[in-house]
Amino acid sequence: MPYILGLNSGSSFDGVDAVLCTIELSPDGHPARPKFVDGLTVDWPLELRTQIMLAFDNSLSLFEMCRVNYAAGALFAEAVNALLLKAGLKPEDIDVIGYDGQTVLVEKWTKGGWPCGFFIAESGVVAGLTNITIVTQFRPVDHALGGSGAPLMQYLDFVSFRGDGGPTVTLNIGGIANLQLADADRSKMMAFDTGPGNVMIDHIVKARTGKTYDKDGELAAKGTLIEPLLKQLLTHQFFARKPPRSTWRLDFGAGYADQILEQYKAASTEDLLATLTMFTATSIESSLVDFILPRTTITKVVASGGGVRNTTLMNNLREKLGKLGLDLKVSDEFGLPAVYKEAIKFATMAFAAKRGLANNIPAAGGAESYAVLGKLSMAPRLAKNGGEVKSVANGINGVH
Repeated sequence: MPYILGLNSGSSFDGVDAVLCTIELSPDGHPARPKFVDGLTVDWPLELRTQIMLAFDNSLSLFEMCRVNYAAGALFAEAVNALLLKAGLKPEDIDVIGYDGQTVLVEKWTKGGWPCGFFIAESGVVAGLTNITIVTQFRPVDHALGGSGAPLMQYLDFVSFRGDGGPTVTLNIGGIANLQLADADRSKMMAFDTGPGNVMIDHIVKARTGKTYDKDGELAAKGTLIEPLLKQLLTHQFFARKPPRSTWRLDFGAGYADQILEQYKAASTEDLLATLTMFTATSIESSLVDFILPRTTITKVVASGGGVRNTTLMNNLREKLGKLGLDLKVSDEFGLPAVYKEAIKFATMAFAAKRGLANNIPAAGGAESYAVLGKLSMAPRLAKNGGEVKSVANGINGVH
């Protein structure tokens, strides 16, 4: 059974997750549910993190962006090599690495055109520094086929839950939250963003306290709901869009969060966080009620992502879903660690892509056909017709 490796740095931008799994093909020709082996997280170095934050605001030159892309690739490779060392494995033990890169830009459809995105961490750098084959950049083909390109969790959910005897709804709470309706019949599946997950919560925590996130939702638990703010947030134009829908760069980013901070500058940090945490839970509940429950019968929602560590958020969700007759589960119960599920997703998509297997779900993402998503960068060790290189006169820093 081959090893696969996945990487992820999501919209919450809180580190690079690396995960090691095993996987095999099932008799139906699709991958079986991957089995988790090990994982770790590598922090973004402050200097590189600062540069990428500038990129989010389109404040880097093209030349600077090029360097940041390579530097991000080097960090992704560092995460891979650290995980290999931890697991006692060699590059030749790994079938493929999958990742999408750090999202810098996702833009909406334009009239007569497609949505577009820009995702960094140069795959050639990762392949060169790890000596392992890479599959990355999964979204552009889906865009070109009319799909939303996000979320992408639905393929892993199809792979993992198609044999469970009925439809399964999964919830991923990263920087952005999304729902997936998984089914053995791919034509019945759905996937769409519900709104913010942690992104606005994290921004306000950093602005008000200097910390990176609200640990266990402790600050939110001490606050009181600001009802006018919650009502205002729920009128955001994003909620007028119908699935398949994706959040765009400016929807719930720093600019929008800063507007809320300015408007409610007299409010306590605890009250703001209580309200934003409830906002995430409410937008998830509304998405279930509006788009999923009218078309199928379910008994549970399986949650993953960093948001599951926010106790206050999970309590809010559990109360809301309980009123709908739904149990809130965590993906760990199904062998998919919640904090690493995004990385497992990319590893699974890469495994499929390397074998020419369709790894998109047109009914969920809106693409006009099935396709193989992802671009391949081969491991240097797999080069044919090579030979021994005795010396290199001009290395990467040389003049050519």
